[in-house]
Amino acid sequence: PLALFSSTAFIHGSYDAGIVMGILLLLWANDIGGYIGGVLFGKHKLFERVSPKKTWEGSAGGALFSIGITWACAYFFPSLLWRDWFILSLLIIVFGSIGDLVESLFKRSLSVKDSGNLIPGHGGFLDRFDGLFIASPFLILYLKIFAA
Repeated sequence: PLALFSSTAFIHGSYDAGIVMGILLLLWANDIGGYIGGVLFGKHKLFERVSPKKTWEGSAGGALFSIGITWACAYFFPSLLWRDWFILSLLIIVFGSIGDLVESLFKRSLSVKDSGNLIPGHGGFLDRFDGLFIASPFLILYLKIFAA
């Protein structure tokens, strides 16, 4: 994930923190929307053995919120086209969610509830960035090939 910051911040040859901030916003929007969607509408479990509280409805909420934040990213960080922000959002929705499930699987296999207590109430530090572990290579590839 740390390679994401240096690889994307210099995508157009000069430093652009907006791309990194936008990617983090999309990632966190997917997490927050997933949580809210799951709490409000969650009925159908996604992968109960891996992450008992995650639901399909929560995943849909995360996707919708992330796509909604795409508009803000395109407006506030215009160094990428709206289309690029939209595709980054889709990549985060898919691969960020997989990263979240993989981290949950690791925690379950170790019988650990949280990945630390640095950020109280958030499942640990890794919980804020777990989506980047799987999504980063796809985000970097897209940006290097199509958005450069």
